[in-house]
Amino acid sequence: MKNNIKGGRMVVGTKINLSFDEKWEKIIACDQTYDGLFYTAVKTTKIYCRPSCKSRKPKKINVEFYDDRQKVENAGFRACKRCKPEIEHSPHAQLIKDVIAYLINGYKQRLTLLDIANHIGISPFHLERLFKQETGETPRSYLDKIRIDKAACLLKSSCYSNLEICYEAGFQSSSNFYKVFRNVKQCSPNEYREKERRG
Repeated sequence: MKNNIKGGRMVVGTKINLSFDEKWEKIIACDQTYDGLFYTAVKTTKIYCRPSCKSRKPKKINVEFYDDRQKVENAGFRACKRCKPEIEHSPHAQLIKDVIAYLINGYKQRLTLLDIANHIGISPFHLERLFKQETGETPRSYLDKIRIDKAACLLKSSCYSNLEICYEAGFQSSSNFYKVFRNVKQCSPNEYREKERRG
């Protein structure tokens, strides 16, 4: 990950470690919290969008993902007129992108608010206030959701036990994993796996 200092604040490279299928799930859910972290390019229309775009979803086979707006434009795609992915909506957009990228890439580690704030280069209080203002969530609850998304992906695609998935997704205890999973997905990991296998 690339870091540099800009105006006294550390700027973190926002390349995120998500698989194609994980990114696909974000665009199907129109998840605006991933806006700016990657772009969906549709090969048939040569248009690129934010993950949150409400336009009709393309066929999966026609989609490519780009982590950088410059790269997607250099590849010959033009911005969607509906979601306007070329426009930053908030003066704090880059900072929030940096935080989210750090959380996605570090979800397996034991991260505290102080760790995140130190990495970004602002105070924990300021970080929590800005993050909540921009996303409606705390960095902690956002990290929990990232971990649950990872766990859900493993429940669907692997034969790991729930305990293995718990640790693989970055949780420190199985009781916390079960509690957070039920809170986010409204079912237990076993119920989720069963439902996904039934199709």
